[in-house]
Amino acid sequence: MAETAEKAGTPRPLYTYRAAITKGEAIRYISHLDYADMMQRAICRAKLPAAYSEGFNPHLKIAFASALAVGVTSEAEYMDFELTQAIPPEEVASRLRQELPAGVELRRLRLLTGRPKALMAQVDQADYEITLPCADEVGAKKAVQAFNEATECLYRRSTPKKSRDIEVKQYVKGDVALSWEAGTARLAVAIRITPTGSIKPGEILSVLTGQFAFPGESALASLHRRALRHAGQPLIDLD
Repeated sequence: MAETAEKAGTPRPLYTYRAAITKGEAIRYISHLDYADMMQRAICRAKLPAAYSEGFNPHLKIAFASALAVGVTSEAEYMDFELTQAIPPEEVASRLRQELPAGVELRRLRLLTGRPKALMAQVDQADYEITLPCADEVGAKKAVQAFNEATECLYRRSTPKKSRDIEVKQYVKGDVALSWEAGTARLAVAIRITPTGSIKPGEILSVLTGQFAFPGESALASLHRRALRHAGQPLIDLD
């Protein structure tokens, strides 16, 4: 009698699903680790045939794209997870949606083909919207224009261990766009994510207010991630 593939040592095929999800107002202040734990529990509650790593401490095979800072909301979070059975994406999405907590929405889900690259390795751009009170429309326009025209500006990033200057403009793709309405300013910024580093949207706002006299109330700013991309494409469309 022929041995089964499992007995013969042949690894079972795994199927990778990519989900586009959100991090809304209800959970904006939880950490990335808590967010990841929340999604793993949802997969388990959905009774999906999740794949686990081998070894002494097996864990669910799941990966996330660029981690989101605490307090930032997002409509463009991504996770890859592996199942041991090929279930239609529509069924996986339906079962998972029933288990997601408030603040998390499953926007799209698809079954990937082949061996996809790691999510974190695919991301090269993040698009953000920064919203804050601002009573001075003219001053806001002047500050943003001056920032856009600057060829170089430095931000001092400090940690408990060290401080270093970061050249901000190398990580800003294109111009920062400003819209203003009824005392509220909205800044749209595209940030490059590179193997050697990046910049945070809050750090760009600090440069705008500290070095270019942007008149908004930065302490009341809200930050929202609108997209994660690779070569201009949303991650959900990549294999």
